[in-house]
Parts: sequence; C-alpha cells; structure tokens
Amino acid sequence: MASLERFYLTTAIDYANGDPHMGHAYEKIGADAIARYRRLRGDDVWFVIGMDEHGQKVQQEAEDQGRSPQDWVDEVAGKFRHVWERLEISNDDFIRTTEPRHQRAVNALIERIDQNGDIYTARYEGYYCSGCEAFRKESELVDGRCPLHPTREIISMEEENYFFRLSEYRDRLVTHIEENPEFIQPVSRRNEILGLLQGGLEDISASRSRVSWGVPFPGDPDHTVYVWFDALPNYISAVGYPEDGFERRWPAALHVIGKDITRFHCVIWPAMLMSAGIELPETVWAHGFVMIAGGKLSKSEAKLLDLERLIDRHGPDAFRFILLREAAWDSDRDFPTVQAFLDQFDARYEADLANDLGNLLNRTVSMIRKYRDGTIPVAGSEAGTDASDGGVSTTLDTCSREALDRWGEAMDAYRLHDGIEAAMTIVREANGYVDRSQPWKLARDPAATAELDAVLGSLVRALVRTAVALSPFMPGKCEEIWRRLGGVGALPAPARIEERLPGQLPEVGTGVLFPRLES
Repeated sequence: MASLERFYLTTAIDYANGDPHMGHAYEKIGADAIARYRRLRGDDVWFVIGMDEHGQKVQQEAEDQGRSPQDWVDEVAGKFRHVWERLEISNDDFIRTTEPRHQRAVNALIERIDQNGDIYTARYEGYYCSGCEAFRKESELVDGRCPLHPTREIISMEEENYFFRLSEYRDRLVTHIEENPEFIQPVSRRNEILGLLQGGLEDISASRSRVSWGVPFPGDPDHTVYVWFDALPNYISAVGYPEDGFERRWPAALHVIGKDITRFHCVIWPAMLMSAGIELPETVWAHGFVMIAGGKLSKSEAKLLDLERLIDRHGPDAFRFILLREAAWDSDRDFPTVQAFLDQFDARYEADLANDLGNLLNRTVSMIRKYRDGTIPVAGSEAGTDASDGGVSTTLDTCSREALDRWGEAMDAYRLHDGIEAAMTIVREANGYVDRSQPWKLARDPAATAELDAVLGSLVRALVRTAVALSPFMPGKCEEIWRRLGGVGALPAPARIEERLPGQLPEVGTGVLFPRLES
C-alpha cells in the first residue's frame, strides 16, 4: 500500500488581547477547508492552530482588567476554542505559547541561532508600534504613525537588546524565493517581498528588556524573548521540536497567514530557520482581508458583526460557505457598509443555499419517493450520450464530472472561491436539467421509464458530487445531504464516488435543509 502524502498545515496563531472576530474566522475556515479537502484526497493531514499569548499588549490588557496575564490568556483561549468548535474547525492540535513544550522549543531554537553566531547585543534607538508589537523604520511610518495601526501613537524608544543578524540572510532569501516560486503565494505577495528585499535588511531585536510577560531569554533572565521570536517557532514546537522525530511532520506544507504579517513569515521566520539549519516551509499563503468601509467601523457598527451573532444568523455551515464564497482567498473584499454586508450575506444564503441547493435536494428526493418508491435508479442513459461507463450517462453526468475536475484543480491551487464556484455549477446545471427534462411528464409516459430512470439517477449523482465538493466548506450540511440520499458511512473520496452511490432513500424524510428567509 502506497504511503499517504504528509501535509502539515498551520495558520497564524491568534493574539490573546481580545475576542475572536470575523477576520480570525475567515482565516481558520479557509485553512480548515484546505485541511478537509486534503483529507478527502487521502493525505496524512496534520492541522495546527493556536494562541500567541505573550507580549506587551497582553500584559497591558490583563492589567487593565485587573487580572494576572495567565488568567487572562486562559479565558481568551477558551473563547477562541469555543468559536472554533462551533465552526467545526478540524484542527489536530491547539498550540499555546505559554505551554512548556513551546518554551522549550523557543529556547532550543535561539540557542542554535546563537551557536551560529547570529545573536549579539546592541542598543536600539527608534520607533515601536504597540499595535503590531513591531519595531518600525521611520521610512515605514505614514504621518508619523504605523500604517496598520494609525490610531495608535508610535513609541520612540531606546533600550539594549539582543539582536538577530537578519541582514546576513538577504541574498539567501532572494535566491530561495526566486528558485522556489511556490514558496510565497499568491504571486502578488511574492512580488511584495522581493521588492522589500531589494531595499536590503537591517538586523532586528530578538529580545525586550522592559517586558516581563514572555519567555525568559536563554542565559539572561533580565530579558524576555521578543514576541515575534516567541510566536513564530510555534510551527515547530507544535510538532515536537527540538525532540528527535519532529521531522516526521516538518517541514510544513502550508502556512496560512494574513497579508499584514508576510514580512515576519516570509523574511524573518525563514531567516531564523536558515540560521538554525532547519528546513523551510514549502509554501506561505497570505490571504487578503474581509473589510467593511475599509475597516473603519464605530463600536456600534462593530457589534453588528459580532462573530457569534453572525454564526447564529444562518448556522455555522452557511456562515463558512458564505464567507469564503464572498471573499476570494487571494484578494481583499471590502463592503461599503455593515448593512451592505448583511444584505449580501442574506442574499447569498437565499440564492445559493435555500433556492438552489436546498431546492434541488428537496425536489430530487420528492420525485424519487413519488415515482420510484424511494429506490434510486442506477441504469439508463440519454440517447446520444456516451454510455461507456456501464450504461449510466447523461448530459448532467458529463457536466458534473467536468465541474468536479475543475473543483479539484482549484482546491489544489488554494483558489477556494473557485472551488465553491465549480461546485455550484453542478447545482445550477442540475436545476436547469430538471426544468428541461420535466420528469413529471416522463412519469406519465410508460414508454419513458428508462429516460426517467436516467434523469433521476443523474440528479442523485450530481447531488453526491456536490456534497463531496462542498464538504470542505459545509461539513455538517453535506453529511446531511449524503444521509438524506441514503448514503452510508462517511462521504466518499472524489475518486470513489461512482463506487459508493446510494441505492435507497431512508424510510423517514426530514425537514428543509436550508429554510427560506422570512420576508
């Protein structure tokens, strides 16, 4: 038996200074769709998410709440885990930077970098953005503020720190990126990083001397590890570094991150790994943002986008589907107002899920019960179609097979929005096929028995292919579709759909899959 392809997938770990929001959900749902798709392919998937729990912002937030930092991050981590469970995020591990296993890995990594001669002490004078916990060059500021956190005052600071010789890795990074075009995706992000590297690199701080909430710097308890040097190693601490055998999972096949932290993941992180003699991840995918009015929201508007309320609106599966349907995985999606977002959210639910997919399932099941007593026809093919697959072929079969092929190509390329569109092509074609073939008329014609069988059978096959294709996005609802069609066990892998088609509907019917919205 051939070994499974190993696929280690991570997301950025979320910063523990507030509640989970739609941006967090967008990233986790997208990564989860990739993980679920790769499992459908038969890969050996290991999917890790987690929490970034150290640093100045967390310490300040805990103090503002009158709490200890550990007590605060425990509560925040619990909130995140609750939401990910609601959204059926299928992670295999949940790494927290306050865990002993992570702190061991951070210490081991810094010691290896130090042994390579890439750690030294120096005095830092310059600017610091507390919003992204990053040191900033004056040339990076816009009107004296961090472009990512324009409402926060930039801090002018001076302190003696341990530094990492990042500047030594500029040429090696350029060479790696140019020789491995898949390393940074999509292409626009790769071009941004290459442009950044053309300007050269400066050494960066690896420690802070005025922040107590963090991992003590190896050999110097008066310093803590700089928050990014603490956070980035989670990708190797989660798979057992520095213990023997961590290479069973490493290198990561895919890091999924937001476009605002590409510099850390595509420059600093690979340079750290190069210094430590550790293999680099295969691909870093930097997705865009889902925004409302460019991200400038009042507190009252932000409450309307409360994540729990959005999930409750149409259920977790619908939320997963709509978010990735509306926001392309490789670019930004900006809605002009909160109401415009909610209106489009409802419109997409009504059109794609209630009207198209839900209606297709309902009418197919109803016709098979009415015309064939719940037995799903297998044989029968349309005149003029290719019946080389054993006598079962219709124009809908041809369309749905081709759409499933396009779906696989899109999912392999991490074009999740295109994968959804390919799946929905099957749904639209199937509804149109019903209207053209008019099974209710065929049922009244004794001479059209074979043709009716062909129509009904092809509708079930189309629905099974749709359920398989949409299962990375709507795992619960797609399992329900499979059950309502009489499917047994888990949904079949794409290559085994034809082998595992159901033959008999369940005896008891169920309610509407996606209830229509009340006016």
